[in-house]
Amino acid sequence: MALPGVCMSILNARNTKNGYGTFAKPEPFLNQDYERLKQYCLIQGVRFIDKMFPPDKTSIGGDVLEPADLSRVEWLRPAKLVPNPSFEAGEISRFDFGQGIVGNCWFLASIGSLTFQKQIFQQVVPLEQRFDKKYCGLFHFRFWRFGKWVDVVIDDKLPTINGQLIFVHSSDPTVFWPALLEKAYAKVCGSYSDMNSGTPDEALVDFTGGVHMCIELQDPPGDLWEQMCRAGQFKCLMGCGTTQGDSAGNAVLPNGLVQGHAYAVTGVKQMMSNGTPVQLVRLWNPWGATEWNGAWSDESRLWQTVSPEDRESCLAMRDDGEFWMTLEDFCKFYLLLDICCLYPNFLDGDSSCHWKTTFYEGRWVAGTTAGGSMNNSSFWSNPQYRIQIAGEYSGRDDEKNLLVSLMQKPDKRNRRMVQNLYIGFIVFEVTGEFKAQRGKFPAAFFRRNRPVAQSKGYKNAREVMAFFALKSGEYLIVPLNPTPTESASFILTIVSKGETHVQENSGGHGDVQHDIQENGEEDEKKRTMSRQYSDMYEEVDAEKLQRLLNEHILKGDMKSGGFSIDACRSMVALMDTSITGKLNDEEFVHLWNKVVGYKDVFFRSDVSRTGTLSLIELRNAITASGNTINDEILNLMALRYGASSGHITLESFISLILRFDRVNQIFRHLSNGKDMTLREPEWLSLSMYT
Repeated sequence: MALPGVCMSILNARNTKNGYGTFAKPEPFLNQDYERLKQYCLIQGVRFIDKMFPPDKTSIGGDVLEPADLSRVEWLRPAKLVPNPSFEAGEISRFDFGQGIVGNCWFLASIGSLTFQKQIFQQVVPLEQRFDKKYCGLFHFRFWRFGKWVDVVIDDKLPTINGQLIFVHSSDPTVFWPALLEKAYAKVCGSYSDMNSGTPDEALVDFTGGVHMCIELQDPPGDLWEQMCRAGQFKCLMGCGTTQGDSAGNAVLPNGLVQGHAYAVTGVKQMMSNGTPVQLVRLWNPWGATEWNGAWSDESRLWQTVSPEDRESCLAMRDDGEFWMTLEDFCKFYLLLDICCLYPNFLDGDSSCHWKTTFYEGRWVAGTTAGGSMNNSSFWSNPQYRIQIAGEYSGRDDEKNLLVSLMQKPDKRNRRMVQNLYIGFIVFEVTGEFKAQRGKFPAAFFRRNRPVAQSKGYKNAREVMAFFALKSGEYLIVPLNPTPTESASFILTIVSKGETHVQENSGGHGDVQHDIQENGEEDEKKRTMSRQYSDMYEEVDAEKLQRLLNEHILKGDMKSGGFSIDACRSMVALMDTSITGKLNDEEFVHLWNKVVGYKDVFFRSDVSRTGTLSLIELRNAITASGNTINDEILNLMALRYGASSGHITLESFISLILRFDRVNQIFRHLSNGKDMTLREPEWLSLSMYT
């Protein structure tokens, strides 16, 4: 039986803290453990068949093959295609493979870049895999996926038509690492067709889990050449793409470039041409053919203007998809440049500089933490992250010291079904009276302060990023999607130079306590009322409590039919200190006072006068009740107690705030000087959602 969702969330968080999901301890993708599966297959003497990515049409997906061709597909193992298959043969190169019929040039261009960095390549593609006596039809690959490394297992049945591979193919037909790597990534995406269309940055990040920078080439920075040279020096992966053009397909333009197509950047070099320096960029087309035919192409006479040594080392007169062009032409004909590296040192070229990378996972939930843009009054409810930048920084543009990346996590298994939201982030400086602020910054802060930095607009992309130069001080980063009715999960990555402190700023669980005031005369009246419903021992059970609440205490105040018997049983369990399953006089009066107090809080917080609480009003009501709450617990409350409309009724509010208050008290009592098995956020998550 699968564990409940909240339990799984807690276990995943603990696993992350214990190093699981790092490269050293990758998580088994879809819970398929490579070593266990291999041991089983070897002991049983069977060839592995992957039930999670079966060799059938579902793994190919739609829109790649015509129905008639799809019916002709035969899934064959390498030994059925060639007599002596091998995983790899000698030096790994970008010229080892060419693109198949699926439009995944973005993925293959990224592999072309990957082949230059042997250490990173071997992290993704374990090279110890062989077709030898321990072969059992099982292979595995590693990718970084949305905050964690995963180990992906596949069988080696590959889709063919007439004995020929229909997707990526090797220049040496006996070598199969390219086809198997593509199959593993297709499994991660959901199917082969889910790999259709994309940009290189997606695969570059998935190959490294590293720092990503995106540069718009139509408006390039003044130090673009220096950045590209540093990226080459620090062994970064680089990819780029041409503009789409008027048609939807990959048309070959008169200059030899393919529109709407991804390329790998495989080198940069400055040469002397007739005594004048020229800056050249080398690019590779994953088709393995079709090259640029303009200045500095293979046939260009300009190669006669450089030294014989440069010509010999750079010029290759063959149609292999690789070519040179000037930096000016590169910016003219290409749209974006993506640079990705394991470490952020390339950002300023200082290998001795200390850069710190911090990841945070968060979520926008409609009505609670999806506050929308600054035009919305609910903007303050967006997730908030507070950062302290120490050191001597002036904020000059040439002193960039903070890179912020916001990546949205998919809510669908299949990549093509993911609908990216428009996302972005805004940075505010914390000054004056707000330096003492603890917990979530209120709306007043954003009314009085303007942004000091932000992402370039909102984009419906998997990731947006920006590189800033901020002076020393304290800042607040607010990731957002501009539509407050949309929910999504995200990863915020903050890469900072020097000594920096970052913390989530959603408001913790403080020790604020709110005492319900009791009145002796009124309490005696309540005891008299309870005795009218109590048994011979003057105790009230759940059934009697239900009648008291619905017919007397809250009569006329409720909109959804009153408290259910299950809700009343829960209340009795929370207030029953004598463990009898019933409430005595004192316990009943204590509950009554709390219910009346919470009712007053409810109606004071219902500023919209609807008789229910919106999820924004819920946060205010919880605060007014004397409790503090973070975004995670608030989202769980909304899921557990909210109606389909996203609103909270009086009955639901009393049930949730009573439980929340009691659980807080119990936790403080049990954790006083003791080592708790469950930490406070975990305790509250389980208690509020179950």
